[in-house]
Amino acid sequence: QVQLVESGGGLVQAGGSLRLSCAASGRTFTSYAMGWFRQAPGKEREFVTAISWNGDTTVYADSVKGRFTISRYNAKNTVYLQMNSLKPEDTALYYCAASYRPGRDISEYDYWGPGTQVTVSS
Repeated sequence: QVQLVESGGGLVQAGGSLRLSCAASGRTFTSYAMGWFRQAPGKEREFVTAISWNGDTTVYADSVKGRFTISRYNAKNTVYLQMNSLKPEDTALYYCAASYRPGRDISEYDYWGPGTQVTVSS
């Protein structure tokens, strides 16, 4: 089992940037691919991006491609989400999650953090 805790959320103006972090503890961090998902009020949780266990493979939702960057630092058991050129539609609760495969399918993720709120004002 792995425990995940997100941080770095906050309020930012449109066009601004934030960097989210997700710290993992428990079982070997490098056993897992990591993903970020988000959920806006009244909407379903959606895929944002994912990264393989060694960082060689990344995948992004079309809505964030070119603006968001996922990375990981295995020595610190941490995965990051750099978010640039933020838009009001990026407002959501952002979750990190762990899986054995870096996919878009939410059902493949076994472990979840509690989430961190990102609010983008217009």
